[in-house]
Amino acid sequence: MALPAMNTILYTTSLGKHTRPVFRHAVNLANQFNAKIVMLHVVEPIGELGHALIQNYLDEDLVKKMHDEGINAIKDQMRERVAAFCEDELASLPTPVELNIEHVVIEGNHTDSILREANIISADMIVIGSENTFGHHSHTSQQVVKSAKVPVLVVPTGKKFA
Repeated sequence: MALPAMNTILYTTSLGKHTRPVFRHAVNLANQFNAKIVMLHVVEPIGELGHALIQNYLDEDLVKKMHDEGINAIKDQMRERVAAFCEDELASLPTPVELNIEHVVIEGNHTDSILREANIISADMIVIGSENTFGHHSHTSQQVVKSAKVPVLVVPTGKKFA
């Protein structure tokens, strides 16, 4: 039986301050398997009340422009984090590491969006952090492990691990 191919890794990020260990594992796997990393950040959509309030006070074109600028700002933040990681952790390695990273921002339920994106990109593995903002085990990571059709690497993200 042949070993499974590892061409695409879905790395999910909250862009929190303790997510670097998760990214470190995604980069290590991608480097070992010469795989592409799809870096995914999921944004909860604005609720119905918030949407109704915005529609009453702002022009639809302005709302779309603000939305698009917000998504682009998140992608810029993702690129900046990758650049800082490369400078801090990869620049001193004896052999250069070439990263192939695509930045994706999706609006929706975290679990559903992660699983849907893994399916869309034909991910061979999902790499996700294990803790939420409050330091408790993440409901999202638990649900992704339970429902994913590909292997899931769950990385501790607590302060002690970082």
